[in-house]
Amino acid sequence: MGREREVPNKSEKEVISYTVEQLVAVNPYNPDILPDLENYVNEQVSSQTYSLDANLCLLRLYQFEPERMSTQIVARILVKALMAMPAPDFSLCLFLIPERVQMEEQFKTLIVLSHYLETGRFRQFWDEAAKSRHIVEAVPGFEQAIQAYAIHLLSLTYQKVPRSVLAEAINIEGLSLDKFLEQQVANCGWILEKSHGRGQLIVLPSNEFNHPELKKNTADSIPLEHVARIFPILG
Repeated sequence: MGREREVPNKSEKEVISYTVEQLVAVNPYNPDILPDLENYVNEQVSSQTYSLDANLCLLRLYQFEPERMSTQIVARILVKALMAMPAPDFSLCLFLIPERVQMEEQFKTLIVLSHYLETGRFRQFWDEAAKSRHIVEAVPGFEQAIQAYAIHLLSLTYQKVPRSVLAEAINIEGLSLDKFLEQQVANCGWILEKSHGRGQLIVLPSNEFNHPELKKNTADSIPLEHVARIFPILG
């Protein structure tokens, strides 16, 4: 009779994660750890955590053991990498995946989605993602992560973003968007404005990109004595 496995508590999960990371650090090219790394990818999906180093290690092992490659695991790694944008994780992972594998339909789709995100073409992204729900919805938190990235990108560009632009970027409309905006106003410092004849405007929090005057001028921080030393050299 098999022994039942208890559901691990939080501290036990941390030990498991720590052990996998240690395996990667100590002997990253040992093919014996490949099953542990695959299980760790599934754990990242279920627990909505992320380890780029462990995933890159697995992709490198697949290069040495191509017959053991699981395309399902690879797809999950790439979806998690998309969720990490604006970090360049997707490109780092893709570099380790053989071209013949990239030509499979699900990976071509993920590459297209990555391109749309990198270029800020959110309408095309959400349309394509809707056709590929079986790929992206296999990883919980995907939609929320992309919405966070879209908001990040908008905050670099806009001081005041039109409601329609925001709706398209995060793929939320109507009452759902109203509720989302209420949460952002309450928790993130957003301000709602009514613009004459142009609909609602959302005032985003100031940062050094949408308000350049907030960017610290490094010249202002150069001590006077350093500047004084330059003049004899120029002379």
